[in-house]
Amino acid sequence: MENLIGLLVLAPLLGAGILLTGGRRLDRTGHWLGTLLSAVSFVIGAVLFFDMLGKSGEHRTMYSHLFSWVPVGGFQADIGFQLDQLSMTFVLLISGVGTLIHVYSIGYMEHDERRRRFFGYLNLFVAAMLLLVIADNYFLLYVGWEGVGLASYLLIGFWQHKPSAATAAKKAFLVNRVGDMGLSIAIMLMFTTFGTFTFQPVLAHAGDAGEGKLTAIGLMLLLAACGKSAQVPLQSWLGDAMEGPTPVSALIHAATMVTAGVYLITRSGAIFNGAPDAQVAVVTVGAVTLLFGAIVGCAKDDIKKALAGSTMSQIGYMIMAAGLGPIGYVFAIMHLVTHGFFKAGLFLGAGSVMHGMNDEVDMRKYGGLRKYMPVTFITFGLGYLAIIGFPGLSGFFSKDKIIEAAFAKGGTEGWILGGAALLGAAITAFYMTRVMLMTFFGEKRWVPDADGHEPHPHESPKSMTIPMVVLAFGSVFAGGLFSLNSSFLKWLEPVTGHAEGNSPISATTVTGGTMVVLLLGVGLAWLVYGRRPVPATAPRGSLLTRAARRDLLQDDLNHVVLVRGGEHLTRSLVYLDHSLVDGAVNGTAAAVGGLSGRMRKLQNGYVRSYAVSMLGGTAVLVAATLLMRAV
Repeated sequence: MENLIGLLVLAPLLGAGILLTGGRRLDRTGHWLGTLLSAVSFVIGAVLFFDMLGKSGEHRTMYSHLFSWVPVGGFQADIGFQLDQLSMTFVLLISGVGTLIHVYSIGYMEHDERRRRFFGYLNLFVAAMLLLVIADNYFLLYVGWEGVGLASYLLIGFWQHKPSAATAAKKAFLVNRVGDMGLSIAIMLMFTTFGTFTFQPVLAHAGDAGEGKLTAIGLMLLLAACGKSAQVPLQSWLGDAMEGPTPVSALIHAATMVTAGVYLITRSGAIFNGAPDAQVAVVTVGAVTLLFGAIVGCAKDDIKKALAGSTMSQIGYMIMAAGLGPIGYVFAIMHLVTHGFFKAGLFLGAGSVMHGMNDEVDMRKYGGLRKYMPVTFITFGLGYLAIIGFPGLSGFFSKDKIIEAAFAKGGTEGWILGGAALLGAAITAFYMTRVMLMTFFGEKRWVPDADGHEPHPHESPKSMTIPMVVLAFGSVFAGGLFSLNSSFLKWLEPVTGHAEGNSPISATTVTGGTMVVLLLGVGLAWLVYGRRPVPATAPRGSLLTRAARRDLLQDDLNHVVLVRGGEHLTRSLVYLDHSLVDGAVNGTAAAVGGLSGRMRKLQNGYVRSYAVSMLGGTAVLVAATLLMRAV
């Protein structure tokens, strides 16, 4: 079975190679090939999964070593794979949801003349993400990490004829490079500390390293996670990434790229367990981001950008849970999986709405679409109920566990984190209810576009609705299945470990509190958007609302701190270069030249000058000799 592990990556990678180099002869069939090879990865993953189930928990990890990649002295980098319960969870999610998104894209991209290339990029993305999660060392993980970054750049900027798409792709690429520097530095620190960067020896001997070194490695890993998972302060690229085709949004924001940071922290749990300061940084970033993204989502009229803010917030829940250590690792991954279902379904539902509304994204121009798009309404609605934590649906089980784990941290920190998680749940219920009401309820508000074409909303084709139905099924049942007999906890515990915290309040009280804040959020949204007509243009709103529309001024802050700061730093360095470095070099050259010019006058070729010099020198020597004798 170990020989099959490499095929997980090879199948979509082969698809990317064929589709991107095969030329226009594949235009008619390329999308089917890309979808088929993504499905092959899922089938292989399913076979490996059932084989893994037949083994006991401690014997489920499989290894596959292909060859030594960089054997240079003590620096040994291998192409090797490690498939355990954690990586298997990601394999099934990435290949399964990724294949559904491929199927959806067949209909969504039907009229795009570059569809073959689009599917090639999708295959490349899936291959890179699979490599990231099955690599057995951080160096190979870094290859997949960069591959995902490249594929996301290509997909976000797929419609590069739009300046906004080209800018968004460049922004995502540059912001992620900042995080990637963190991962590269962390790998260097691992090698100097442990002499290797393979998971097994690094994590097994993490306790032998000093806390200072582990803290440095942990903070660099956190920086990497902030970039890929769009967490504060590297979250600015996520909203702009909506410029890509909607299937890209579902692929990047649901099951793949933004979850990579959660995987990295959870996989590196032994490092963070030995670095309490790094853990505090992780939970702080997660708590701040879950509130940041939720507030931004409340003010967006663009349906995809509202969901992008939601993604930022939900990933914040996962990062916070992962920062809780063994108390929260399992629940971070559990929410990651349930989020993969309902958020992918929500994005695909948003794409279905856009498909029926002439690519309109402004929710103020929707209204009453449940009558015209019943399948989209039902599947989107189930995703909505799941994400707000409606009892019995997947989000209810996974998010509640994170809130319980936050309180179980104990002490003042537990109350702060638990309170932040509850507040985030209330805001989530508000903004997602707002999205539902503005899109599917009320009177129709659409108007003719600039060319006089009025939208005629209609249901999407089956190639788009079938994946939405499958994802809705996962949105409803995944959390309950995972919670049955604590099955998901038992599945992951051999890899991630688990510890019961010391919660000051019972699980029943947490659930009750969550239900109260959920009802408050839904009720407030209904009062604001359900009882009164939605204005065609957004009202000016409060200072916080205006700031949220501008992503809480994150781009302004980046411009002042990074762009302006970079400009001033560059100018200062140029000044120092001209005045100090060039001044020292040029000054030395001028001094040598001036001294040489003056000394050259002594070598004039006249015998009388030399005679005078010799006489003067003799006189000085005689005077010095007489003086010495006198003393």
